[in-house]
Amino acid sequence: MRLAYVTPFDAKTLNNRSNWSGTSYYIAEALKKQSIHLEYIGPLEEKLALNMILKFKSRYHKLLNRQYAKNPEPLILKDFARQVNEKSSCVKADVIFSGTSVNPIAYLKSSKPIAFWSDATFANLLDFYPEFSNLCQESIQHGHSMESLGLKKSKLAIYSSEWAAQTAIDYYQAEPDKVKVVTFGANVESNLNIAEIKNLIASRPTNQCKLLFLGIDWFRKGGNVALEVAKKLNNSGLNTELTVVGCQPIVEGSLPDFVKPLGFIQKSTPEGKNKIYQLIANSHFLILPSIADCTPIVFCEANSLGVPCISRKVGGIPSIIKDDLNGKLFDKDSDSTEYCEYIYNLFMNYSEYQNLALSAFHEYESRLNWKVAGEKIKELLTTII
Repeated sequence: MRLAYVTPFDAKTLNNRSNWSGTSYYIAEALKKQSIHLEYIGPLEEKLALNMILKFKSRYHKLLNRQYAKNPEPLILKDFARQVNEKSSCVKADVIFSGTSVNPIAYLKSSKPIAFWSDATFANLLDFYPEFSNLCQESIQHGHSMESLGLKKSKLAIYSSEWAAQTAIDYYQAEPDKVKVVTFGANVESNLNIAEIKNLIASRPTNQCKLLFLGIDWFRKGGNVALEVAKKLNNSGLNTELTVVGCQPIVEGSLPDFVKPLGFIQKSTPEGKNKIYQLIANSHFLILPSIADCTPIVFCEANSLGVPCISRKVGGIPSIIKDDLNGKLFDKDSDSTEYCEYIYNLFMNYSEYQNLALSAFHEYESRLNWKVAGEKIKELLTTII
């Protein structure tokens, strides 16, 4: 099988922070391990003349107190489609496959079957993420049009969560038979076997709870809740440490002594990847009480090292985290006390924590890794050739 693998950016390397946090790179690697040949169609260029027009639009809508989103702008997407068409016509491919979203293929005209793998529809993101909130009417219309066109053109629409897939069907009336769900894998993989995972879990202290917050947006990822949980656990008598990676905690006054801020760690470097690996491995829980998220791959990474995850029932997160199998999800309006009670009870019955941690690793092995994802994608792609 041969794919024209489409991404707006360079997906051949991890040394690019715009590469969807490395996800498109790992998608490509997972497909190649399934003996699928990839012809990389990307990066795609944004013309300088177009950017000047878009800057003018952005300034205009800003005067009206609205945000303008260039992401679904037809001027860009039509030019993307032109570039994809030119580049893909020069290669042999059975399928044109977008490894990010519908954006690069929304306006594409091709005799070859088209497929994409994404973590959300435009309707999912609208008024959910800050950058998709308070949008001008022009951007909203363009966004919905982009999604509808992409779904109509594609023979296969793959999403990383039930949340996104169901929205494609319910909001955009996509044909249910061509909408599929395949969860992403872990971008920091574990090569440990079950015996090594058991030893790793057993090595974690029983007299101290080590929480890890790993996210670049303190508020959207629920950093304030994570901090409150750590504070209440310490007040309850359970010695708790909160390590923060990816951003600086935003608090009034000075940080409590139990908070360890480490800033941003570059995962694309061997040193950074190893550092994050060790931080996850040494933690009892990854805590990320997000108020908006699609399908955070960091949950898969935590599970790969036998670390359960604590989060909220928002976005596509319930497709990754299953209560008491690989973590716990709380309602959006749950008080931090509920989080504390859950963690505290596991520590008071520590064998239950160890069982949960081991179960989290089993979830990674059975469904939250790139090998399983690659196999499912290959199976799906064979149905449209």
